[in-house]
Amino acid sequence: MRTLDAKSSSRSGSDQGCSPAKRQQKIAVAANSMETTMHPQRTSNLIDSIALNKSRPRRTQPNRARHCFRQGLLAALLVVASAAPVIASPLQLPALVEPASQEHHVGKVIFVELVTPDLAAAKQFYAGLFGWTFRDIQAGGTKYAEASLDGRPVAGLIHKDVPAGEHRQPAWLSFIAVRDVDAAKQIALQHGAKVLFEPHSIPNRGREAVFADPQGAIFAVLASSSGDPPDVLAAPGEWIWSSLITSDLDTGAAFYQTLFDYEVFDLPVDEGAQHLMLASDNYARASANTLPANRPNMHPHWLNYVRVEDAVKMTAKLVALGGRVLVEPRVDRHGGKVAVVADPLGARFGLFEWPDAESKKVTK
Repeated sequence: MRTLDAKSSSRSGSDQGCSPAKRQQKIAVAANSMETTMHPQRTSNLIDSIALNKSRPRRTQPNRARHCFRQGLLAALLVVASAAPVIASPLQLPALVEPASQEHHVGKVIFVELVTPDLAAAKQFYAGLFGWTFRDIQAGGTKYAEASLDGRPVAGLIHKDVPAGEHRQPAWLSFIAVRDVDAAKQIALQHGAKVLFEPHSIPNRGREAVFADPQGAIFAVLASSSGDPPDVLAAPGEWIWSSLITSDLDTGAAFYQTLFDYEVFDLPVDEGAQHLMLASDNYARASANTLPANRPNMHPHWLNYVRVEDAVKMTAKLVALGGRVLVEPRVDRHGGKVAVVADPLGARFGLFEWPDAESKKVTK
């Protein structure tokens, strides 16, 4: 295990009272590279390494978290309405887990939501691609659609208009499980993060907040009031994995390790790129990866993957439905294939073949 020990961590520090910001507050995000995630991910994020007993655990002292964001962070803006519109009106969203449980998995991506300017088009695309079905929820002018697969919730879609003359890219927003959102905010701020949307509560769902990490990658935290989804293998069409793509691997991993108490493992170097695996509860939750050398202007971001049975066939299906292939399917270390794609409106996500025989548990 690799421990990236961020300085001045204060998990036991006093919780400052946070006045919830108005729900209409806008969150500025880098649109050209932001892949985000947000809705019940009943499945566990699976291990992003080959046999972990072959990877060398080690301790590393991280660089100090940066408190300044590149001006490129605001070069292309996206209003992440995942929180604002939902909370601006009394939407009755379903609980994350039904029936409620006492199960909690800090550090797990448990909620995924798409912010899009064309809800109808997005529903048509994802229904055609993954077989998702939708239940429309509307209140106070907010249009929201809950996506399900075989009766299980897999995503939420929110309609957000783009002001005339502005170019904003739709995006997925990832919500990571915490027990205390307000305490997470304090820790995040102490280690160089920026609050994009203050902690706030949603009836039936829990308490959440949205941050930008020290390198500018956008993510959210959620303390589910009904417990977290159990650690089970994702079915095809469900979210299976999340990757942090960052400009400073050690500092980035140290930040998330401090916030979520991750165990961090080194993964084999792949074509010159460094990889780390982030784990909790003896399950792999996400990977941290360096920005690709051929994309020097790419902004740090989170990218989320849906499990598929055949990445090549799914990319062909995606193109037929109007989507785009950004990175062609390539062989993954597990023996399957991964691809990076975008829906017709530009929201990016990944496709991930995952063999049933592969274990999600971490072997120390």
